[in-house]
Amino acid sequence: MERLKLNQICTGTVEGYSSEGLGIVRIGGEVVFLPGAVRGETAELRITRVMKNAAAGELVKILTPSPARREPDCPYFGQCGGCVFRHMSYEEELWAKCRRVQDALERIGGLTVPVEEILGAEHPLHYRNKCQYPVDAAGTVGFYRARTHSVVEVASCRIQQPAADAAAGAVREWMRRYRIPGYDERSGKGLVRHVYVRVNREGQSLCCLVANGRKVPREAELTGLLRAAVPGVLGVVLNTNTERSNVVLGGRYRTLWGQDFLMDTLRGISFRLSVPSFYQVNREQAEVLYGKALEFAGLTGRETVLDLYCGAGTITLCMAGAAKRVIGAEIVPEAIADARENAARSGISNAEFFCGDAAAIAAKLREDGLRPDVITVDPPRKGLAPEVVASVAGMEPERVVYVSCDPATLARDARLFGRLGYEAVRAAAVDLFPGTAHVETVVLLSRNSK
Repeated sequence: MERLKLNQICTGTVEGYSSEGLGIVRIGGEVVFLPGAVRGETAELRITRVMKNAAAGELVKILTPSPARREPDCPYFGQCGGCVFRHMSYEEELWAKCRRVQDALERIGGLTVPVEEILGAEHPLHYRNKCQYPVDAAGTVGFYRARTHSVVEVASCRIQQPAADAAAGAVREWMRRYRIPGYDERSGKGLVRHVYVRVNREGQSLCCLVANGRKVPREAELTGLLRAAVPGVLGVVLNTNTERSNVVLGGRYRTLWGQDFLMDTLRGISFRLSVPSFYQVNREQAEVLYGKALEFAGLTGRETVLDLYCGAGTITLCMAGAAKRVIGAEIVPEAIADARENAARSGISNAEFFCGDAAAIAAKLREDGLRPDVITVDPPRKGLAPEVVASVAGMEPERVVYVSCDPATLARDARLFGRLGYEAVRAAAVDLFPGTAHVETVVLLSRNSK
């Protein structure tokens, strides 16, 4: 069969979406990934790249548009790599995300469990309570283009809080006014790397400047501009990151003005958030997500629950009211300190927290004879290391509740759990990231009694 060629013009029908939200078209048996396409429409396209097992294309002309197509509501759509679904209805976006989760569970995990539902967001705009704006060597403050580290200047974002956009604008003005250099990833030179902003339920914010050094010029002017531009800002923090890596935050913090933390509430529990604390970026949908995790946990008040990758203790403390004892583990010391304070502030006495690597803590607790009834995990995108899966299964909990921001790594780990006697019996998706290709998944793994 003759392969597709570069710049070849073809006609095809969009069958569905890739994990990155690209339209999928099959031409002569070959898969073509097509940005900006909507399922069901027929389009004329040009081949822009030929790969080993697939090809990439670009829309030339939409011959039969989908009823789900709409005009993008963002002027940066197609430039900024953040949102990929702004050209379709929210219902179609939810279909794409639910299908993505189901495909991952079946194809990667080899699982037969159906995705029961996808829980969409009531408010799909301006939902993010944390924002990270990269800064380049030219002083551009915005977001990366898709699959690059080229920064697109963005003045206003449809999914960020207005306070975050205002903070980015203030830093942009400070850099321009005082000729403060941005960071050059290639050379490792320059100063300003990221603008990092947290915003709570009341609209109060914490602003953090990530710099390639322990101090920046004109610190008083920086805090003055931020305080003037961002109503409700409670603190300005400088983070030092001198590493040549893609990691956003370094390990050193210094408060330039105000306080170095923010308070927020989630499912009626008060949380103290420092800059590095893990906290779901969509508060409303996080409450939905944790409610589903609590449902899957099936707690009666008699159980011991172990929560790995607990962050500031969000899932742990949400489980505490329905369990006899809850234990949280997290590798970030600041997050564990916040978790302990959060428990004490809310009068939760049946929660304890340990700081360290998940695999090491799980192994140590197992050696100490801990046999939790339920284990919850909410790992980073890369999922669980095999030794963590082994340690979790080795404790023989009745149920494992796996929360994940990456259906592919969840499915991979669920397959490993299956080999160790745990069957996936329930699954649901929750949309915490409207407009983007990301989706959260909750899977209940039950220990086989065979």
